[in-house]
Amino acid sequence: MSAPQERLIALGLTLPPVAAPAGSYVPALRTGSYVYTAGQLPLADGKLLATGKVGEAVTAEEATALARVCALNALAAAASAAGGLAAITRIVKVTGFVASAPGFTAQPQVVNGASDLLTEIFGAAGRHARSAVGVAVLPLDAPVEVELIAEVGRPADAGAAASGGDAAEGNTT
Repeated sequence: MSAPQERLIALGLTLPPVAAPAGSYVPALRTGSYVYTAGQLPLADGKLLATGKVGEAVTAEEATALARVCALNALAAAASAAGGLAAITRIVKVTGFVASAPGFTAQPQVVNGASDLLTEIFGAAGRHARSAVGVAVLPLDAPVEVELIAEVGRPADAGAAASGGDAAEGNTT
C-alpha cells in the first residue's frame, strides 16, 4: 500500500467513484508524465452537496469543506487516469473556482480546503502551485469547482500508459 493510500485511510476517506462527464470531455487525461483533470464539483453519491454563491447562500466555511470534496473527486479522476493512486508522485497545480457573491474576496481561503487535503494525503509532494478564482456562476449552480495537474510515474498496473505513450486516458476506478 502506498503512503498516500495509507494517509487517505488514516483520514477516514476513500476515493469516490469518478463522476460521469456532464459534457463532451473525459474526467482526466494522462499525457506523458502528467494527468490533467477536468473541473470537479462537490458531488457525493452523484448528488451536488450545495448550490449557490459563496458569501450569500453558502458560507466561506461551508465552501472550504466543499472544496475538500472537489479535491477528493479530482484525485479520484487523476488516479483513474494514472493507473492508481500509487502512480501519482506529486500534485503540481490546483485551480479552484469559487462562485462568489458580490464583494466576496476570500477565494484563497475557500480553495485552501482543497490544498490542505492534498497536502494531508501527499505530504510535501502535495504542495503545489495554485490559482483561486472568483466567478459569477459554475455548472449546476455549484459553489466551488476544483481541477488539478498531477505528476505520475509508472502506473500501478502495466496498462496502456505504462508504455510511455501519450494521451492515455481513463475514467474508471
